[in-house]
Amino acid sequence: MAKNVKYLMLVPGVVLILFFLILPLAGIIFPTFFDGAFSLQNYTSFFTDSYNTGVFTRTLRIALIVTLVSAVLGIPASYFIASVSAKWKGILMAMTLFPLLTNSVIRSFAWITILGKNGVINTLLLSLGLIKEPLTMLYTEFSVIVGSVYLFLPTMIMTLVGVMETIDGEVLEAAETLGASPFTAFRKIVLPLSFPGVIIGSILVFTGTLTAYTTPQLLGGNKNMMLATMLYQKAMTVGDWQASSVIAFIMILSTVVVMKGLNLMLRVVDRREAHA
Repeated sequence: MAKNVKYLMLVPGVVLILFFLILPLAGIIFPTFFDGAFSLQNYTSFFTDSYNTGVFTRTLRIALIVTLVSAVLGIPASYFIASVSAKWKGILMAMTLFPLLTNSVIRSFAWITILGKNGVINTLLLSLGLIKEPLTMLYTEFSVIVGSVYLFLPTMIMTLVGVMETIDGEVLEAAETLGASPFTAFRKIVLPLSFPGVIIGSILVFTGTLTAYTTPQLLGGNKNMMLATMLYQKAMTVGDWQASSVIAFIMILSTVVVMKGLNLMLRVVDRREAHA
């Protein structure tokens, strides 16, 4: 009886997921495969178009670069936050969370004033005599990467801080007592133990970058279109809902493939640690 009650308690959640997630997704994806009969024509047409493949590869490239940069910057930052006193930890966590309290549109406009030809960086370089004419940094892949790292780095740090706090400080002290330098202890102890958090943070950052619309649109422009901006253009400007559904499914599939790949890396690392 108790077992049946346990399963009955799952019914509301299952119904909500079915009606508000599964069925809408099926309604979007199903027509892209079936038009009287099963066909992959919509997807072959997408990937045989050089413009579409350029947008697809650009999106994956930027998402992977943003994920890598966020991990490289987030690991030492989260380790430092986790190692300070409770008072400073609260202050640093608040500083990390503060950008998340600001609308992404405002943050993107802030980067426009920084990276523009009359922006802060070009004005400073010109005043110092390091350049003779303004650099083109805005409306490039570089500006999209910078804006996306600024947007999603707090997510990576917040994910890793909780993992770093679980690492026993006595293990690091023992390693240093045995002659390991702080860098060696960090590389051989902290990094492997924090790898599960890195995987989770990477999934969140990659997914967020892949599906972001505001930052690529404002900082990249139409010359550096990504899948999310293309989806919006196809749906809201052109009114081509079939093409929009194809792009949506490609984004979902790309996210799933990357998630599976990162989880496979995590299992391989765990297996090696078990045999070590």
